[in-house]
Amino acid sequence: MPYGWVGQVLRIDLTAGRVTKEPLNMEWARQFIGGRGLGTKYLYEEIDPRCDPLGPDNKVIFATGPLTGTYAPTGGRYMVLCKSPLTDAIACSNSGGYWGPELKFAGYDMVILEGRAPQPVYIWVYNDQVEIRDASHVWGKTTDESEDILRAETDPQARIAGIGPAGENLCRVACVINDKSRAAGRSGVGAAMGAKNVKAIVVRGTGAVPIADPLGFSQVVFQALEVVNKSPTTAKALRGLGTASTVGFTNAVGILPTRNFQVGQFELANNVNGQTIAQTVLTRNKGCYSCPIGCARVTEIKGASKWQGKGEGPEYETIFGLGTDCGVGDLPAVLYANYLCNLLAMDTISAGGTIATAMELAERGYIPPEDLAELPFELRFGNPDAVIGCLELMAYRRGKFGNLLAEGGYRLAEHYGHPELFMGVKKQDFAAYDPRGAKGMGLGYATSNRGACHLRGYSMSQEWFAPPDKRSDPFSIEGKAALQKYVQDKAACEDSAGICTFSMFAVSHEQLCAMYNAATGERLSMDDWWLAGERIWNLERLFNLRAGLGRQDDTLPPRMLREPLTGGSVQGQVVELEPMLEEYYQVRGWDEEGHPRPETLARLGLA
Repeated sequence: MPYGWVGQVLRIDLTAGRVTKEPLNMEWARQFIGGRGLGTKYLYEEIDPRCDPLGPDNKVIFATGPLTGTYAPTGGRYMVLCKSPLTDAIACSNSGGYWGPELKFAGYDMVILEGRAPQPVYIWVYNDQVEIRDASHVWGKTTDESEDILRAETDPQARIAGIGPAGENLCRVACVINDKSRAAGRSGVGAAMGAKNVKAIVVRGTGAVPIADPLGFSQVVFQALEVVNKSPTTAKALRGLGTASTVGFTNAVGILPTRNFQVGQFELANNVNGQTIAQTVLTRNKGCYSCPIGCARVTEIKGASKWQGKGEGPEYETIFGLGTDCGVGDLPAVLYANYLCNLLAMDTISAGGTIATAMELAERGYIPPEDLAELPFELRFGNPDAVIGCLELMAYRRGKFGNLLAEGGYRLAEHYGHPELFMGVKKQDFAAYDPRGAKGMGLGYATSNRGACHLRGYSMSQEWFAPPDKRSDPFSIEGKAALQKYVQDKAACEDSAGICTFSMFAVSHEQLCAMYNAATGERLSMDDWWLAGERIWNLERLFNLRAGLGRQDDTLPPRMLREPLTGGSVQGQVVELEPMLEEYYQVRGWDEEGHPRPETLARLGLA
């Protein structure tokens, strides 16, 4: 009997309507930890990376980690993996809430969806009982509506991960929503699920996650909880104001992306910062499974605004994506857009980035008047009606312009002949940090395996948020290659273990590895632990190389390389990418074209 892992994979052949169960490949589990790493291994072995991401040959994998469903701090994460409809690279999107632990309680480490159902279905999992059920009655409904209906017809305590209208309409920025507001947000995984005609996976489990050394596990968990409750980041900033606590800082130093990254400071930032949210719209804070932090914000629009509603959010990335990046400083409008994205199941970062791209295209006169004439709003920065209107057009693919928006920002800009106005990498939009003021982040965006992403290489933790005596100069390129390798391998271990990266702002990787060992009964050394993170990163790279991506895709938009920022402390800065990229390949043990060298693959057990 395995510990930590529950040892079983649920495979759903949607074409044949067949359910099978198989033992988890424990050799792979030990090599790749779980979650992100293990899901990547299964995906790499089972699909052709050159397949159509919206075709039946793509697979969608829901993967948990060995600490998912335990009482490790923030042990509630799961991953959704597939070939990305947005980037054509590997997609691996992370979500919290309660769905991942529930899958473990039902007795499964992973669910693999393959083929394509002939009509809309949902999967109902109750411990060892698994059914493929008709979903025609919830197809077209929002995530809130469908969750309520599916819970009523299965089990009141069931947990649900599913898609909304955006995924059903194959919008390339669609996400998977669980618990009504937690999102596996990035890379269009909702579109891949929609292409399989799967509305949701509904899970109810009554089991538990077995722990190899309960006493040893409890001791290291309590040590980790102690540091989480003492850390200024986790105990004060995130617990007190959530991720929105970051708005004031990035705006002050000049790296808060505004109006499609044309500037790094927003004159209305105080309207949408963490303090304003706490004082005006916050109802309470909220945590995911086994979370001692509670960074999520439960909010309600109050007062006379024409935008009304309540729900969860906004996160810092949402404030940027649907607010500052679009030049919108109206908090009720940003909140309403956030709620709408949850209902329609869209990634707030890429949805906002697509709209910001459209706004700049329109303001520069690159969109023909006849295309704009069909819109019931003025497409310009600062117009909240344009943000709300574009979200609805995008999710439902309404009209010619809605179809273009649903393809994502890169394809939209390319259609109008100006791909340089898309702010992202590998067709995925930047997150809420302008890399001209944090050059390690620039290298991280450029080399991220899933397209531009802050969480896969969060060098901000060292460039701006570390104590001054330990900080890596954000304006220097020196040492950024080694720094990015470190934070990328670090994130790979965290995502694979099944815990939230926020707890790792306080918890050390020595503690995380000790929790993993106590839970699973393994005896990984720290060298083995870091080697696993590096192995996962390199396997993702191999997937992308087989999919046709390469050095030409490890780049940044011309704006980041040639147009200096103005304002704050970052004036005059651009990203000097090429020397960092060359050093990064050397540090990674890759050749000049970004291919892992044979000796690197041999060292990692990937030959």
